[in-house]
Amino acid sequence: MMSARDGSGDMDRAAGAPPIDILLIHPPAVKPAEPPLGTAVLLSRLRGRGVRAEAVDANLEAYLHLLDGPRIEAAAGASPPTALHRAARNVSRSLAFLRSLPAAGSFRRYVSAVRHLDAGLSAYRGESGSERLTLGDYAHGGLSEFSPADLARVASGGESTLFSPYFRNDLLPRIARMRPRAVAISVHYRHQVLPAFELAGMVRAALPGTRLYGGGGMFSSWKNALLRSGLRLPAFDGIGFGPGETVLSFLVAGGFADAGYHLEAGGEVEFHPDYGFAPLPDYLSPEPVLPVASSRGCYYRKCAFCPEGVAPTHPYAESDPATFPDLLLDMARKYGVRRFHLTDNAIPVRVLRSVAERGERLRGISWHGFARFGRELLDPGFAASLAASGCSMLQLGLESGSQALLDRMGKGTRVEEASAILRNLSRAGIDAYVYVMLGAPGETERDAERTHSFLSEHAGEIGFLNLSILNLPRDAAFADRGGDGSTAGGEPRGEDDPLGLYRPIPESGGWGRAQARRFLRRRLLCDPAIRAIAARTPPWFTSNHAFFFRRGAAQAP
Repeated sequence: MMSARDGSGDMDRAAGAPPIDILLIHPPAVKPAEPPLGTAVLLSRLRGRGVRAEAVDANLEAYLHLLDGPRIEAAAGASPPTALHRAARNVSRSLAFLRSLPAAGSFRRYVSAVRHLDAGLSAYRGESGSERLTLGDYAHGGLSEFSPADLARVASGGESTLFSPYFRNDLLPRIARMRPRAVAISVHYRHQVLPAFELAGMVRAALPGTRLYGGGGMFSSWKNALLRSGLRLPAFDGIGFGPGETVLSFLVAGGFADAGYHLEAGGEVEFHPDYGFAPLPDYLSPEPVLPVASSRGCYYRKCAFCPEGVAPTHPYAESDPATFPDLLLDMARKYGVRRFHLTDNAIPVRVLRSVAERGERLRGISWHGFARFGRELLDPGFAASLAASGCSMLQLGLESGSQALLDRMGKGTRVEEASAILRNLSRAGIDAYVYVMLGAPGETERDAERTHSFLSEHAGEIGFLNLSILNLPRDAAFADRGGDGSTAGGEPRGEDDPLGLYRPIPESGGWGRAQARRFLRRRLLCDPAIRAIAARTPPWFTSNHAFFFRRGAAQAP
């Protein structure tokens, strides 16, 4: 497996090499635990059509640039806090440990290493002193990723991010050496927005003849707002909505001629990724983990609170269930890995059945991903077959323990069936990573107490927990049932900005986001059984690393 540390990889092209057609960039900041699937499938589709395409995981590179002991010491100043001083001394050792198998054998030492790395990142506050980077997210205290004016400021160089030195001194010179005819930047999460626009502005200034395109989940989420307003985002020559396979293939075939600013995706979807660009040993993980998907979108699409249900960014598409196990085997052989992250919104039932039927052939492979509390999991034999096929963990969206609230959400989940499914998975040896949301429209304290009761009663069958407060998409059909129309505190950032994704949730009978947050802190996390589950959830990397610490696995002191 190639490593960025040994100078290999797609970015180091020989002098005099011909220019490439297109460079794909995955910008910071998201968890640097595994390579980006979206970039890998685009690269696969383009190269499969004979396009000279390369890709860069600038997210991983940026984190490794910043996770450097001397650089952290310089950023920390003369009198850093003790934790930061200790982190700077231990960052190299912590990186090496986190990338080793022993990290999966000792949760205590794993947590210590992760905390050192995260503390090291706290040294970087940017020129304004208001930036914050962790192993899981990034925020700029003075700028909003949902404000077109702020995006223009970072794209023009009027404002900067803490990633500027890496972009300017490392990435841009290498991009210039590659001489791409076009650069495509994929932005899937809000934490990537500001750095992506800064990078786009730098590329525009340094390579004015290079076409620049933006795409990914965030741009697709902005589709309605951009089309309604006619807004053109700075630096980019075009914005793609939906899967990028069709858009980029079309642009390359047309010689990057002006095809309009808003680029609509077609129906082409690639499921076979190309990870040739990814330095697998460099990712922050005890073992390399490869993301793969058997579907795009969500096959259920009825949840009233979910963007996939109320404002899907592209049509649903599914790979051939019969051949999906072969894809896992092919990737295991090609890249020398045995762990896979199925990134589907919900793994299709037909794919689960296909994998379960091929359990013997998949022996030695481990996989995890999201599934629904579907009736197929009520069969203990089916759960056992999934375990035999390598399923180590299923991520399950319970959301609430109140049946009335689940019905209003359109979840299609029965609380009594969720109970039976958790028992089946536990007996089969599959850890359940359960997701719960408080603060939904119309939720009452009684609903929250039912959630508390469910979690407490099933604590022995739940491996890990994600406890959160609901952010309601702007287009959500979930009816507001506020009493006086007022809103609780702590609303999601950017809701009033033109590109904001969420809308306020009115209080209902004195219950709202503030009350839900207090309930989470004082009721749920004060329950010893629930607190114990939260304590064993890996900090910062959460579900990306949870399966390494399954309850039945032996742990060193």
